[in-house]
Amino acid sequence: MKKLSKYSFGIGDRFAHQGEAQLSALVKAAQLGVEFTPVWNKSNREHTTIGSHPVDIRNEADRAVKKVGWQGDYFVDADHINRSNVDWFIESSDFFTLDVADFIGKKVDPKELKNFMDQNEKYIGQLKIPGIAEPFEISRDLLKQIAEKFLFAVKEASLIYKYIAEKKGQGTFIPEVSMDEVEEAQTPLELFFILSALSFYNLPAQTIAPKFTGRFNKGVDYVGDTAFFKKEFGQDLLVLDFAIKEFNLPENLKLSIHSGSDKFSIYPIMGELIKKYDKGIHIKTAGTTWLEEVIGLALADDDSLQLVKKIYIEALNKIEELSAPYATVIDINFEQLPTESEVKDWSASKFANSLRHIPDHQDYNSSFRQLMHVAYKLAANMSNTYTDALKKHSKIVGDQVCTNIYERHIKRLL
Repeated sequence: MKKLSKYSFGIGDRFAHQGEAQLSALVKAAQLGVEFTPVWNKSNREHTTIGSHPVDIRNEADRAVKKVGWQGDYFVDADHINRSNVDWFIESSDFFTLDVADFIGKKVDPKELKNFMDQNEKYIGQLKIPGIAEPFEISRDLLKQIAEKFLFAVKEASLIYKYIAEKKGQGTFIPEVSMDEVEEAQTPLELFFILSALSFYNLPAQTIAPKFTGRFNKGVDYVGDTAFFKKEFGQDLLVLDFAIKEFNLPENLKLSIHSGSDKFSIYPIMGELIKKYDKGIHIKTAGTTWLEEVIGLALADDDSLQLVKKIYIEALNKIEELSAPYATVIDINFEQLPTESEVKDWSASKFANSLRHIPDHQDYNSSFRQLMHVAYKLAANMSNTYTDALKKHSKIVGDQVCTNIYERHIKRLL
């Protein structure tokens, strides 16, 4: 049976060129005694935008593992899939992120609702979870409200899971349940009953991605109350630990942090708490790799610098089209975006420093970074021009990718 390790890292790659560089960062971590399982992730949306196929990511992962000599487990994630597109990923993937955020709030059959309520009736009153000082107060109405909000979504995840299991075989893949791309965060108490619902529908998820309080915008730091996040995240870990025993869920079930790249202000918090409670974590990144490619090309030579400037200038003119699919996970301040004429005059270092995520650097521009994050479609439209540049400058680009994952992410977390 396939089993995800305690620590895992989702190393998304838009253009499937940075597998070796990404894996090299995890090799460095292993040399310091911290072992992460690599999970190459790419969503249906990204494949559709780029014109790639799930098998491309499988091939990239296999090549990188062979070239680097990686001896541990590794997986390929069908990221944010649903019943309408899962078939495309069946053959190439062995990790499936079951995205059911769109089903939150839909109602299940009244008999199923009653059965779930009856099964969880014992928690009405005061629910005391070891490690959490204050007990949760649960009324029948609150239990029903939570069930009506999340039960249908978990049922949908279970149907996708069972469909994949019929096609691939039980235990041959890692199931993750995702509810993160929504406006309203799930509370620790809601998470408890979501986990109860996983058991109710016999879904052996190994990771779960709830929506946490605060903004998890693509490619930039966490925005929110870090003290409250620390309290909530700690409670989530304790809820998870209790629920695993209470509902007979997989013992390695852990939290997954979607849009987890670059959330530097909460990395030390998460690192402290997973150590304190001896829990695992799955960090998902994707667009960060594409941004590091752009930084590497900006520094490589003048032709490549002009290429990435061209991408930005076109993105500036197509900002609404590019931003629309990511509306819930970006916050671009239009007034902070450099103009076309300004960027044309930028040096290589100015472009790289404006894009590279070093928040206290005088040139760093989070709005510029977020717009470039969603502009990968424009690079894909350049035929082979962009990918040829990646091949030509693979060394400098790879160095940016590896350094970003290892120095800015893994070392901050653990």
